[in-house]
Amino acid sequence: MDFWHNVTLGFSVAGTPVNLLLCLVGVFLGTVIGVLPGIGPMTGVALLIPLTFTLTPTSAIILMAGIYYGAMYGGSTTSILVNTPGESASVVTCIDGYQMAKQGRAGPALAAAAIGSFIAGTFATLMLMIFGPWVAQIALRFGPPEFFSLMVAALTMVTSLAGRSMVKALLSTFFGLAIATIGIDMQSGVPRFTFGNPELMDGLEFLTVAIGLFALCEVLVNLADMKEAVQERLSIKGGLWMNKEDWKRFIPSCIRGTLSGFFVGGIAGAGAAVASFVSYGIEKKASKHRDELGKGAIEGVTGPESANNAAAGGALIHLLCLGIPGSGTTAIMLGALLMIGLQPGPLLFQQQPQFVWGLIASMYIGNVMLLVLNLPLVGMWVKLLDVPLYLLLNFIILFSFLGVYTMNNSAQDLLLMVGFGVIGYLMKRLDIPATPIILGIVLGRLMEEKMRQSLVISDGSLMIFLNRPISLFLLILALVSITNPYWKQIGAGIRRLFGNPRPAD
Repeated sequence: MDFWHNVTLGFSVAGTPVNLLLCLVGVFLGTVIGVLPGIGPMTGVALLIPLTFTLTPTSAIILMAGIYYGAMYGGSTTSILVNTPGESASVVTCIDGYQMAKQGRAGPALAAAAIGSFIAGTFATLMLMIFGPWVAQIALRFGPPEFFSLMVAALTMVTSLAGRSMVKALLSTFFGLAIATIGIDMQSGVPRFTFGNPELMDGLEFLTVAIGLFALCEVLVNLADMKEAVQERLSIKGGLWMNKEDWKRFIPSCIRGTLSGFFVGGIAGAGAAVASFVSYGIEKKASKHRDELGKGAIEGVTGPESANNAAAGGALIHLLCLGIPGSGTTAIMLGALLMIGLQPGPLLFQQQPQFVWGLIASMYIGNVMLLVLNLPLVGMWVKLLDVPLYLLLNFIILFSFLGVYTMNNSAQDLLLMVGFGVIGYLMKRLDIPATPIILGIVLGRLMEEKMRQSLVISDGSLMIFLNRPISLFLLILALVSITNPYWKQIGAGIRRLFGNPRPAD
């Protein structure tokens, strides 16, 4: 009975004219962000956070969630038509999507992406509805040691999956945690790393760092690499619909992509990009037409596109139930929610039911809006690529400076944003991932607080983290995550040690 009461409450909240409009604006802007190369959902959400300052928390999360899963879909359009992924999760779609377009089958590829995204997004929302309260109930049993270990596990998972170098990812994580220590120590009242600057007493503003590292960084990268690029633009032939054979191949790959994407997205730190790569790997093994993959197989579009949209829903379970971001984009969303005074976590389902169920209902509505919007408007999205790059970069710079300045009316925030933009540019050139920095900033203070509470409970003994089963399990999970890249090397070393080398191929 409570379940249906909550569903009714959710639709009554999401169905208000203001929230319906915000949901529509969110999925529309998200699709535009996904279509435009180089921006991506993380940068898009960071850029548009200032729009949420005057909104209620429920309306703010509806807008941000719409941008999030709208961007997940939008990237597929340019991946298929012009071989240009709008964001990282759409890189895999380029492989077969563009080949289908070159064969004159852009229509079925776009239809498969749109319908697969709709099915996967709806499934992920249903799973959030069913399992969200259950996960929240389990999380209510967590004490400070369990929450500290959970955040350590989340950070290590993100670190192990971010970038190609573990050392660089760890440096990024520690840099984010260091930034989180700037400001007044909440227990002792001692200023830390403020260098006598009173404006740093409250710490660095999350938005200043996020916009600098993502939006301004992308501007600098594009300015540095601006070249005359000629792209082959393909027309859509034969309509937008799939034939009978396409449907036969679409259904099983959509199911595989949806299931794998949701569970991969549910792993803290994995994200939609990892989910799409995993899905493509599954298609290579499970599809009856695996030999066609890479040459224009519809499974190569359906699987990854279903996976990255399902992963978006999986990541929201962490955000709402545990207060732990499951991806870089949800880390930015968490920071935005904290800025407007709302703390996601296990009590959220009890204390703020209108917030949680309003978001869930809006995701159902948003998925329908995405399907209705994107099938007829493919031609318009492609025309957005004709916008000159210098105009697009000017708009990003304008929004970045306006968003950061209007937050505190502080010129120092603008200088800090530019500084983090330069740092983000250098990190990108050195192939150092920025996502762990965001997670470090968002989780740093909370980690410190939970660690101190745990040490007070145990009279200063670190054994409290090992004596409690859930905490110990999470720390083991963190250890496994951080050592994961070295397992193959360790295995090869053991085989050489015992004289049992792998047989030659």
